[in-house]
Amino acid sequence: QVQLVESGGGLVQAGMSLRLSCAASGSMFSAYHMGWFRQTPGKEREFVAAVTWDGHSTKYADSVKGRFTISKDNAKSTGYLQMNNLKPEDTARYYCASGVRYNTNYTQYNYWGQGTQVTVSS
Repeated sequence: QVQLVESGGGLVQAGMSLRLSCAASGSMFSAYHMGWFRQTPGKEREFVAAVTWDGHSTKYADSVKGRFTISKDNAKSTGYLQMNNLKPEDTARYYCASGVRYNTNYTQYNYWGQGTQVTVSS
């Protein structure tokens, strides 16, 4: 079992940065891949970024490529999403997820946090 708690969201102006954290409990976090997803009301959960269990490989949605960086610190049982040059269209609730599949499909992840809200004003 893995339990995930996100933090670091907030209200920022366009062009600014935020770093989201995903604190994990449970011994399997270090062995699992991790992803970040986001969702706005009435829309399906959207892939943002994913990282392999060892942090060596990453993938990103085209909409965030070059602006967001995902990372994973197994020693601290924490994952991160560094978000730079934020845009109003990045406004959403952001969720971290963990699981055995390194995937862009949210249905493939086993464990989820409750999410943290990010709001970007223009």
